[in-house]
Amino acid sequence: MDLDQVIHVRRAVREYTAEPVDEATLRRLIDAAIQAPSAVNEQPWIFSVVQDRTVLASISSAAKAYVLAMPPTGVAAHHLHELLNDPDFDVLCRAPALIVISSATRGQWAVENCSLAAENLMLAARAVGLGTCWIGFAQAWLGSSEGKATINLPQDCLPVAPIIVGHLKSFPQAVPRKVADIRWIGRSSESKRAAEERRPVLHLRSS
Repeated sequence: MDLDQVIHVRRAVREYTAEPVDEATLRRLIDAAIQAPSAVNEQPWIFSVVQDRTVLASISSAAKAYVLAMPPTGVAAHHLHELLNDPDFDVLCRAPALIVISSATRGQWAVENCSLAAENLMLAARAVGLGTCWIGFAQAWLGSSEGKATINLPQDCLPVAPIIVGHLKSFPQAVPRKVADIRWIGRSSESKRAAEERRPVLHLRSS
């Protein structure tokens, strides 16, 4: 697939097979991630790759407990707490690999830097036929002392993007995107003229 196709078909995947993702592929995805831009070219990324099934299960359990211990907030809080209370619910969707993208520094643009790297990684994964999903449920616990220790991250670092990766059972149906809300400021005369030329002409009959 070309880049345009990859961008349009990438979706969050929550159902995976048990087939592991080989190390060479994971390294390829991380190499794509580090090509992302970063503020003042800091490139502050650290990648924690978890493939051990026991550790993945423990992260899921700890993340669920951590979120449930916090006061419910938001419109969907009740539904989400019901979901997290389900013992069969796996926060990591039983994916065979978790890549946590963290910032080695806590600078002003730490979240933006890691988010840019995460998008590169997710697009690269889709290009090779893999599924990914950013797991928001895991973020809070991974930022705790215990969470950082579990993914071998120094305590002064900031985990930002927990991305699961795996071979998908089925690809989710695409949800139509809303039409872009575009505000043109200082639109050039050429683009205005081109828009006028594309506008349908109304022919009025005289009665």
